[in-house]
Amino acid sequence: MKHIKNIFLFFLILSFVSCKKDFLTLNPQAELTAEQLTSQDGVEGLLVGAYGLLNGNINGTWGNYAAAPSQWLIGEVASDNAHKGSSVGDQPNMNAIEQHAPTSTNDNLSLLYNRCFEGVQRCNNTLKILADLQAGKGTTKFADARAKEIQGEARLLRAHYYFFLVRVFKLVPYVTEANSGTFVPNDKDIYPNIIDDLQFAVANLNTTKPKNQKGRMDKYAAQAYLGKVLLYQKRYAEAYTQLNAVILAKPDLTTLPYNDNFDITKEDGPESIVVVENSVGTDGTGGENGNVGDMLNFPYGGATPINCCGFFQPTLDLANSFKVNAAGIPLLDGSYRTNPYLSDLGLTGAAKTNYQVDRTLALDPRIESTIGRRGVPYRDWGIMAGDSWIRDASNGGPFVAVKNSIEASQIASGTAPGSTNVTGLNVNLIRLADIYLMAAECAVETSDLPRALALVNAVRLRAAKIVPATINGSAAAVYRVNPYPAFPNADYARNAVRFERRLELAMEGHRFFDLVRWGIAKQTLESYFTFEGGYFDYLKGITFETRDEHFPLPQDQIDRSNGTLKQSPGY
Repeated sequence: MKHIKNIFLFFLILSFVSCKKDFLTLNPQAELTAEQLTSQDGVEGLLVGAYGLLNGNINGTWGNYAAAPSQWLIGEVASDNAHKGSSVGDQPNMNAIEQHAPTSTNDNLSLLYNRCFEGVQRCNNTLKILADLQAGKGTTKFADARAKEIQGEARLLRAHYYFFLVRVFKLVPYVTEANSGTFVPNDKDIYPNIIDDLQFAVANLNTTKPKNQKGRMDKYAAQAYLGKVLLYQKRYAEAYTQLNAVILAKPDLTTLPYNDNFDITKEDGPESIVVVENSVGTDGTGGENGNVGDMLNFPYGGATPINCCGFFQPTLDLANSFKVNAAGIPLLDGSYRTNPYLSDLGLTGAAKTNYQVDRTLALDPRIESTIGRRGVPYRDWGIMAGDSWIRDASNGGPFVAVKNSIEASQIASGTAPGSTNVTGLNVNLIRLADIYLMAAECAVETSDLPRALALVNAVRLRAAKIVPATINGSAAAVYRVNPYPAFPNADYARNAVRFERRLELAMEGHRFFDLVRWGIAKQTLESYFTFEGGYFDYLKGITFETRDEHFPLPQDQIDRSNGTLKQSPGY
């Protein structure tokens, strides 16, 4: 089967590890006990349950937006890449995320915290029951090789959930199968624990997946994730080793079509390394296993075939960053904001009605796979019509997101019954181009500029193969993307690698976290607020403080811990 998370018989087992008093030891109704789960089938089912939280969904197809694996809200809306979109009064707590003014009672933060710790608990339950089974409790134990593999999968998944948590909240409690059910202080850096889990996964997972189970984590996923976490820790040489191992094992990136990453019929291809599998239509869940977290992020109103709900709109700043010079190189000096391209924003009367896209703009072709803009074809939906596809352009701007959408021709098979805005499009947590650019970053920081140049240029050479968007048979822009002739020094190379990450991975959940780990969030975002605030009043005058690199721990969690948990620094 394609989607291993469709088995959900074992999901309701999460409280048994903390049941201590006699009156709690009675078998609860509709819940399996530890004894019943201590079997090979029980452990495998628990592991499937641990995978099941990857899409952030637990109790219905509505409301898990902040827990979306795409991390569109905190990874992109909190950065210079995306506006919340929609109208100012819709999901108002998201406005606080965009403006970097959330409180500890913001429901988006609480949701992310709860979903990730639910995932952690499922991983811990898997590891605990597996250990019991292998110790002779229950029925026939696993062969040692499979037991180690299950541990590797569960520990990789646990590392993933903790990585999502620590990037957002900085200090979080580290709960394992050994101390589950107790309150643990959040007074330590848990990155060493995350790295330990990932190193175990690298050592014990295979390079091949079970037949028809493409969503399983494997050795390459573990190496990619370990490389990423080591990079976050600035352990560049170690990260470089892990990332290079994945690159060497995979096809040449330049041979893999860019847009296959955003095509529901091309999923699980050679560029997909760490993937959240989504399923709709045939699994009997009505969309529960679909891409629920992105269900708000489609064009609005007059758009067809999906017209909900107008969130997640690319910024003016992002759109302009796709400008290139005469040599097809990005405008690294920030001059892309000069004479900015605004589409039809601010036009009125005849100028608005008769607007025509400027085809003389020199642009990187990846813009059309990232940003829906008026006058240009949007997938196979037809020409993007502008404001009639947007809920409130004065709030979110003139653009719409593309990568999370699907083709109109795929609606019947690719969306949940009765809910076209829940699709089966997978989410790539880490794809091969991301690994190339992380490796390029390591190359810069370890003084290997020729390799950094080659890796960045491979990403750009692949981009040059994108089929241009056309209007009535003619190109919709002057599309131009060429390799860098040289990286003359480390500062230039570093800037080029960072800019390339923005272009290649825009709207995929990476940007805010990149800015923070690079130590440039304050300067980048305050510059962005000055520019973008010239067009959107709600962004004017925003300052970015050190504490804004992370978000406040949910107050209800602090209260529940009776003071064991402490608030994130600065809040």
